Parts: sequence; C-alpha cells; structure tokens
Amino acid sequence: MGENQAIGKQSIAYSSPVLIKGSGSIVGQNEGSGPLGQYFDKVGTDKNDMFGADSWEKAESALQQQAVAITLEKTGLTAKDVRYLFAGDLLGQSIASSFGVLDYQIPFFGLFGACSTCGESLCLGSMAVAAGYADTVLCLTSSHFASAQKEFRFPLEYGGQRPLYASWTVTGSAGFILQPSSLSNKAKAAKDNYKRKIGITGITPGKIVDYGIKDSFNMGCAMAPAAADVIQTNLSDFGRTPKDYDAIITGDLGKIGKEALFALLDEQNIDIADRYYDCGLLMYDTQKQDVHAGGSGCGCAATVLSAYLLKKIESGEWNRILFLPTGALLNKTSFNEGQNVPGIAHGVVIEGITE
Repeated sequence: MGENQAIGKQSIAYSSPVLIKGSGSIVGQNEGSGPLGQYFDKVGTDKNDMFGADSWEKAESALQQQAVAITLEKTGLTAKDVRYLFAGDLLGQSIASSFGVLDYQIPFFGLFGACSTCGESLCLGSMAVAAGYADTVLCLTSSHFASAQKEFRFPLEYGGQRPLYASWTVTGSAGFILQPSSLSNKAKAAKDNYKRKIGITGITPGKIVDYGIKDSFNMGCAMAPAAADVIQTNLSDFGRTPKDYDAIITGDLGKIGKEALFALLDEQNIDIADRYYDCGLLMYDTQKQDVHAGGSGCGCAATVLSAYLLKKIESGEWNRILFLPTGALLNKTSFNEGQNVPGIAHGVVIEGITE
C-alpha cells in the first residue's frame, strides 16, 4: 500500500480508496413528491413533516435518528461497530445532530459548514479512515424546511414572502458508512449496498470566499465563488480537466447560482456545462413545485448523493464524479449586523472501483 499524498495547494489523494459501503436516506413530503421520490429509502407520511415530534427542531433530530437507523440496518452494523460519527446541521450549536444521535452513544464530532456539511463530513471521515484512525465511520447531515426558516428567516406563521431567487430548504437526512479498502481483523465488515465498489479517492477541502453578497436570500450567488474556487483548485491539484469527470455536481446553487458559477469559471476558461448538475435542481421539479430557485440545505446534497448519485456510479453510467456541496456561512447575528454572506465548498472525488 502506498502513502496518502497531499497534492497541489489543498488536496489529498488517497493511496487506497476509502469505500462508501452503504447509505440511508429519509425525506419529507415535498421531496418525496419530486423527480427523485422513488429513490429515497423513506418518505415521511406526515404532511406537516413533524416525524412524530412536537417541534420543528425535534422533527429534524428525528430525521437524523431515523437516517442512522436506516443506514445501520442496510449495512448490517450496530452503533457499537462505528468508531466515529461526523455529523452536522443548520441549527444553532448543531442541536439537531446532538439530540438526534444522542442515544446511539457513538464518539461524536459535531460539524458546521452550512449546506456544505455533507462534503465536510465526507472529507473528515475519509481522512480518519485513510489515516488508519478508524475502520468504520458514519457521516451524517440533515436539514428541515421549517426549522431552517425559523433559524434564518422568519417563522412560517409570519407569512413572509420569498423572492424568486430564493431556494427551498430540503427536509431530509442521509448517512454514509465509510470503511478502508483493507479492513482490520478486529472490525466488522459492513454489508455492501452496491453491486460495484464505490470509493472516495481524493478530496479538495475549500476555503471561505467572500464576494460581498449581503442578501441572505441570494445564497446561490453567495456560494458560487467558493464552488468555482474549489473546481479550479481540484482540476489544478489533480492535473485534470473537466472531461476527467463524468459529472461535476454542486450542492445547492440553484438556477441563479448556476449562472454565476458558469460566469466565474468562464473567466478561467473552464467549461463544465456538458457535465454539470446541481442537487438542488435535481431534487425538485421547478416547473411544477413552487420552490423558486431550487433546493438547498444540508440535507439536499446528502440525500441526493445517497439516493441518486451513488446509483449512477453503481450502474456504471458514471465512473468518476466531483461532488461539491456548497454552503453560505451566516447566522441571525451576522445578518442583523449587516455583515456579508461568505461561501464555502468542499470537493469529494468519488469513483467506481475496478478490481
């Protein structure tokens, strides 16, 4: 086995793929009614997306709790088999995660990368596995439309109107089990959820990028510069061109952020238009569902990766993708103080593994 390599400005190439052995997803009613509805493991049956709870925040914790249960069941593992849990959400102090996973008693790293948290968790989780610090890692993220509106916008009861360039926070959660290509004798092998091995072969963690956007509804344009920076850096660090990827997929730039991303990349003579996708645009039918610019939230990229993107790799339709969850780094205090909305993105290279 070779050594993991730090390459270029900020990327890591793993000597052996960190395998994604399985994943589990759960979403709300609106997401289940979208184009990907048939692919999710579970769609909530409560039209208000309360998931048996009596508050929006508790409902999001219930999402995470169920996502962990689904993921563990599908991979044939128990909580005791998991060395570390990397999880995050959009709520203050990540309470959806801390209360959602409390009963599992897995050593816990609480994360916040806004809507990029799925990428952050996969980066950190795969680093822990690749370095030999863990045989089994669970990466987990969630978001809930109503809890996010309450946290960052206005309570739903207020009836505030959203501009057309605003996005719709996805109600959903997904978990991913990571294990090394060669498992130690002490660790229990997770059941493979995919007919073809799928692994993380490299990562490009992103930097905070601030283009002076102050409108908290315009998150697509706030995040697009960070996505452009990571795409450019990933291609440079790995010595690749866009054609070396079958798909380049952002988390939740939406229709407006997509245009901004293409304009920024065009300045660098980088064209990804023929292989570009956005999880927020895949999640909903923007012609039939009133979500304005598309989907957003931690749960957006996570559930689309779990339910749809990995299946594309499993089938052989795609062999290598650059998965790029994007986040807008703001909270109520920063917005009320008139600060900008910086963006962040994290790149995860995911491939079908040929033995």
